[in-house]
Amino acid sequence: MTVPDMGKRILVPVDGSEQAETAFEFAIDEFPDATIVLLNVINPAEAGYSAQASMPSFSEEWYEQQQSAAQELFDDLIADAGIGDREVERAVEVGRPTTAIVDYADDNDIDQIVMGSHGRSGVSRIVLGSVAETVVRRADVPVTVAR
Repeated sequence: MTVPDMGKRILVPVDGSEQAETAFEFAIDEFPDATIVLLNVINPAEAGYSAQASMPSFSEEWYEQQQSAAQELFDDLIADAGIGDREVERAVEVGRPTTAIVDYADDNDIDQIVMGSHGRSGVSRIVLGSVAETVVRRADVPVTVAR
């Protein structure tokens, strides 16, 4: 017996990768009646940190470019998915991706997270860490990792 997904909110973190696109398509197919929430995380670490403080020193211009890129990413994903009139919510957060994803899920009534895996294994996963793995360990809601 399958549980109807009406009223469910499914969070899909997206970063422009093929794996994130796969996760979005999976969420659309697996949860046809749920509200899909696309989340893009702007990571200030990518803009560099100032030497004097642990606060990121990113410019307003850089931030605006990241916001614009996020909206373009959302538009492209939704257009490519061919989902017609289905409503998809969009959210942009600033911070470390793992923390931002888990916090967003906690703060916004999310029932499940569906995210892509970058397929790292062995040494590269240990060295680089895995956003998906960390979210799986920290999230209070079920997490599906699409490959």
